[in-house]
Amino acid sequence: MSAPEPIGKRIFQCSRARRRWRQDLGNGGGAGEHSVLAARAIWFRQCASHFEMDKPRMHLPDYERGSIVNLLSAIQSALGVDGCRYAPLPHLDPHELARARHIVLMVIDGLGYRCLLQHRANTLRQHLVARITSVFPSTTAAAITTFFTGTAPQQHALTGWFTYFKELGAVITPLPFKPRMTKGSSGEVGVQARHLFDHPSMFEKIQRRRYIVLPRHIVDSDYTLAFSGGAARVGYKSLGECFKSITEILRTNGEPAYVYAYWPELDTTAHAYGIGSDRVAILIEQLDSEFARFLKAVRNSGATVIVTADHGIIDSQPQELIRLEEHPQLAETLVLPLCGEPRVAFCYVHPHKTGAFERYVRARLSRYAWLMSSEDLIARGYFGLGEPHPRLLDRIGHYALVMKDRYVIKDWLLDEKRYVQVGVHGGVSEEEMYVPLILVNSGR
Repeated sequence: MSAPEPIGKRIFQCSRARRRWRQDLGNGGGAGEHSVLAARAIWFRQCASHFEMDKPRMHLPDYERGSIVNLLSAIQSALGVDGCRYAPLPHLDPHELARARHIVLMVIDGLGYRCLLQHRANTLRQHLVARITSVFPSTTAAAITTFFTGTAPQQHALTGWFTYFKELGAVITPLPFKPRMTKGSSGEVGVQARHLFDHPSMFEKIQRRRYIVLPRHIVDSDYTLAFSGGAARVGYKSLGECFKSITEILRTNGEPAYVYAYWPELDTTAHAYGIGSDRVAILIEQLDSEFARFLKAVRNSGATVIVTADHGIIDSQPQELIRLEEHPQLAETLVLPLCGEPRVAFCYVHPHKTGAFERYVRARLSRYAWLMSSEDLIARGYFGLGEPHPRLLDRIGHYALVMKDRYVIKDWLLDEKRYVQVGVHGGVSEEEMYVPLILVNSGR
């Protein structure tokens, strides 16, 4: 989808349409009151069509054939896993992929499709074959769980950084596996991540050697252990070491292997400084350079290398932050803190205050957010296709505030450390939803 035209260009086009209308009248074309009114209506529609592009639009996952879920279906089919719920990605023939000796999937956290095109990344762009969508919400907790399970949030039911687990009566951050406002892991008090994260890992089904390559600080986390499915885990400290670890697996392992690797530094840097920052540009150049060296190192290894991302990122300005504390009437209707993401907030509303909640959002926040019932999100297939996880509705509240443009909404608990991120994700903008599909056959 093309970007909106500059405002000046649209004003010029409207002015040009008005001049043509006046010329037609001056030439006698369409004399009479009705013709004048008709000409004005045409001019108005022409102008409106130019400014219509400024209205916020939702870019939703293509679970039918064009998302990271479909990418995982293609990989699973190539690895001999039966019973995939979703169709394989058409850009990746499972039969052709199955001929590869090794399959490597590398996920670059935060590398959106548009972001890649806007930076100097010649090697990555040289092997770019398509753009595909993330999942909903377009965020790490939901998408990375898709990479581990091969299913959509509709099935695995992990839907955001903050997720309410009815089983515990608490809001948990699934990736670090910590209750909100505490530093210690939930595992330290006896809660087992595998009991909460109960969807099967695709690594349990793969009938070949499998490896998970992650930063050292998360390679043995509760979340990773819950979804590793018996795969060998390899930790690294730097991007270069990450690629070196993959190379060693491919070069020293005599048996066919599936390697999943994940690099989070781009996302971390964008949160702090913005996806449009110089720091991000430097990181992408570094990534491209290391990737080029890696491809040379694994040439003729028989590996097919796939690179994609969990989501893209947009930059949000301070004036685009909506603080829940500045809307006390809205806060009064809620029975839990906001869950999900600042770009898609799941709201748990007191049963006697749903009317007040809806009226307030429509009157005060409709410019900044779409108000949707959580049941509608499931029914319309936002989270995926097919039968939902039995706990999914519990974890997405009664309503969702799906933020428009670049707006975010946040709350803070009593004495909770306050922070504001520049780069954000989770929403339904084009930049957040679309990620690249990069494909390289290393040869045999």
